[in-house]
Amino acid sequence: MFKQFKELLNTAKHTPKLGGLEIFKYIGPGLLVTVGFIDPGNWASNLAAGAEFGYSLLWMVTLSTIMLIVLQHNVAHLGIASGLCLSEAASEYLKPRYAKGILYSAMLASISTSLAEILGGAIALQMLFNIPIRAGSILVLIFVVIMLFTNTYRVIEKWIIAFVSIIGLSFIYELSLVEIDWNTALPAWVTPAFPEGSMVVIMSVLGAVVMPHNLFLHSEVIQSRQWNIQDDKIIKKQLRYEYADTILSMVIGWAINSAMILLAAAAFFGTGTPVTELEQANSLLAPLLGNNASVIFAVALLFAGISSTITSGMAAGSIFAGIYKEPYDIKDSHSRIGVLTSLIIAFALIMVVSNPFQGLIYSQMALSVQLPITIFTQVYLTSSSKVMGKYKNSTYTKWLLYVIGGIVTLLNVMLLISFL
Repeated sequence: MFKQFKELLNTAKHTPKLGGLEIFKYIGPGLLVTVGFIDPGNWASNLAAGAEFGYSLLWMVTLSTIMLIVLQHNVAHLGIASGLCLSEAASEYLKPRYAKGILYSAMLASISTSLAEILGGAIALQMLFNIPIRAGSILVLIFVVIMLFTNTYRVIEKWIIAFVSIIGLSFIYELSLVEIDWNTALPAWVTPAFPEGSMVVIMSVLGAVVMPHNLFLHSEVIQSRQWNIQDDKIIKKQLRYEYADTILSMVIGWAINSAMILLAAAAFFGTGTPVTELEQANSLLAPLLGNNASVIFAVALLFAGISSTITSGMAAGSIFAGIYKEPYDIKDSHSRIGVLTSLIIAFALIMVVSNPFQGLIYSQMALSVQLPITIFTQVYLTSSSKVMGKYKNSTYTKWLLYVIGGIVTLLNVMLLISFL
């Protein structure tokens, strides 16, 4: 679907009109990335943070959102300035043996991500309809494949925006049922705190926010808004609007993740009720807040699982197509192979692993190993004048990205050690 855009890049003469509402035409790509920021894995970490430590760990959501904005804006910058997604750029500008090693490892990370997302949707179906996890996984897989193979990117984008809206509204409703101590919560968003025994939760929240597949995905989907990369004026406008889209989308993610911690803190922390699993949180909400709260929680989780599975599949298609120096296009065989490889292998692992939830832990370990590879590849490419021309990273931006990449890597390594 993006191939048509790229074929027109060098010949496009249309210049977007100036206008106060023009920015709304560019809202969308960032929200697809936001889905990865509010996936089922984040739910579990946020609920544990609120239930065990109250409002004191809200600052983690703020810090992780800031780091995510910087990294996602940078990789979207690559897509706008070069006309290539991260996977294509790696294939084009790195030695083949390095590029293939990086991209095949990214495919493995995508499979790990898809496993977690499919499981999240299946858990929600179990909550709502008592469907067994494996049967629920089949239903999620079928629905996602149909969505990806029968809809254009624009249609999928609208569906994702609708799903994110439902998730947000669900948490607004949930928060209306509890009493939030705003005098405690507001300072906690900007005041770092490290309660005793909180380091594993802190690492899981901060380390799980930046995901390899989202970096590949953002550099691809941002090109749905391309006009003419030969025109510097249009490139600069693209960068401004993309930055606004990224900030708006990440702030929405920040609000939803914060809402999870607020809900858990208000509902569970005061009673000293630890929450270690999503099903446990759902079952505990019913006696505390009523059956409606439990059902709406599960519905929001279902939409989070489905939407994050869709974006995980799209990212895999982009990665695999990039190995062949092609853009993502669901009508193209390489993109289709990438999508199906990620989703079907993830589904097969859920079927054969005796304990699917143990598989979920191992999937997060795989992401922890691959993430540094993707981040530092991205920074190398966006700092190269050969790739980016005059839009390459400044020295300050480059080192800021390396520092953020180093912090995220350290957190993921520490989280990996804690698993072992």
